[in-house]
Amino acid sequence: MATSRRQFLTLLGAAGAAVAGCAPGGPATGSASGGNRPFNAAFYQAINDLDPHGASAVDEASLLANRQIYDTLVARDGDRLVPRLATSWKQPDDTTWEFILREDVVFHDGTKLTSADVKASLERLAASDGPQKPLWSAVDAVEAPDAGTIRITTKDPLGTMLVNLTLAFIVPAARIGKADLSRSPIGSGPFAVESFTPSSQLLLKPVPGYWGGAAKLPGLRLPYIPEASTRITSLQNGEVDVTWIIPPDELTRLGGVNGVKIDSKPGVNYFLAWFNCGRKPFSDPRVRRALHHALDVKSIVSSLYGDAAAVMDAPIPSAVFGHAPQQPYDYDPDLAKRELAEAGHGSGIRTSMMWFKDTGPLATELAQSIISAWAKVGVVVEPQQIEKAAWLKRLTALDWDIELQVNTVTTGDADYTLGRLYTSEANRMGYRNKELDGILAKARSTSGQDERKSLYAQACEIIWRDAVGVFPAALSSTYGLRSSVARFVPAANSQPEFRTVSTAG
Repeated sequence: MATSRRQFLTLLGAAGAAVAGCAPGGPATGSASGGNRPFNAAFYQAINDLDPHGASAVDEASLLANRQIYDTLVARDGDRLVPRLATSWKQPDDTTWEFILREDVVFHDGTKLTSADVKASLERLAASDGPQKPLWSAVDAVEAPDAGTIRITTKDPLGTMLVNLTLAFIVPAARIGKADLSRSPIGSGPFAVESFTPSSQLLLKPVPGYWGGAAKLPGLRLPYIPEASTRITSLQNGEVDVTWIIPPDELTRLGGVNGVKIDSKPGVNYFLAWFNCGRKPFSDPRVRRALHHALDVKSIVSSLYGDAAAVMDAPIPSAVFGHAPQQPYDYDPDLAKRELAEAGHGSGIRTSMMWFKDTGPLATELAQSIISAWAKVGVVVEPQQIEKAAWLKRLTALDWDIELQVNTVTTGDADYTLGRLYTSEANRMGYRNKELDGILAKARSTSGQDERKSLYAQACEIIWRDAVGVFPAALSSTYGLRSSVARFVPAANSQPEFRTVSTAG
């Protein structure tokens, strides 16, 4: 029988108490704040790599760090795309974009930003084999006609150019190819790296001459504290200033706590459980649909997450541009058994599911609930909770049957998830559909937002109908803060920026 939420969190808290090195109350060694305590922002995932174009370039924890250290040409402000390193842009034709750069930007090593740095960074992204590669496959050339201008030419029209650029962090051209880029990076963002211990903590110091105005915090510390109960206790004690994502039981625990406030907004983080569609028996869509019918998703999500998550009705959350609601799969275990029998599996199926512990709140409990439901229709699933590095290696090698994870639509645009992960070329879950490929390609190349939205509605329908995976829950973006924290803006993608944050007292 699956453990209760309270039992599960109690176990996590006990485990966290034994990990003294993760406690956020210890000194921030080498702080540049002149003795002032750095602001502590505790996320639940580990920061392992600071290379903004590398293998961890789309990991939530790495993106959180990157948004403090680096800058992009364009940024998202709510529903708008606004200038950042670029002061303006234009499209001379359907396949050409020109950007005018700010003249007052200096990297942390004192060198001035020029178009050569932007060109080198964008070319590195376009040529990489990293997770951002599909976003840049249409790029034909990047030119720097003068020190303050960048021209990007694409093979075909690219309607997602501006959205993609919100993820294109710029580094000095001279640093590209250096071995220490992932550990001691140089950016032009509001914070510079003071010290970094992978999977432990990142300590940042404010940059006095930052072009957008210096950060108000004396320092920023991002400790790795995976246990929710430990993070919440540290928040209550004042050792942590802000923390997120917060499981529902812990959210209830924070209600009415003196000195703590809650801030929340609809999120773009969500759980998915992909089937390896290139491996039997999941190459048969009848099997995949049967497993949908075997799940009472509404009850599972409600019992685990309450109001902290919403049952999904599409392969992307409702807060994402391009979301289109689909008809939910009815919970019908008898139908699931019949469909499995019709697919030749009347005697049952033995398979496995992998996930890593810190992928999201109550991930293990969610996995246990799904596995338990499938067992009732004759599908026996071996649970495989493994380390993240092993999970990532197996994920990319398609060495799995079913995998559970939290995914984040970082840009808030459907292309980031649907266009990057579900094409035949991407081959992220062994699923191939030429009709879907054509729809996603057209949506990427279309500038008209209404047409793009219509195309993504078609893509949502195909992915949902073909049951490529189970999409149980979209997580609310909920933050716990000390009452002394001011000007903090919660981010739907779990990647808040801290330049404007201040504290009273």
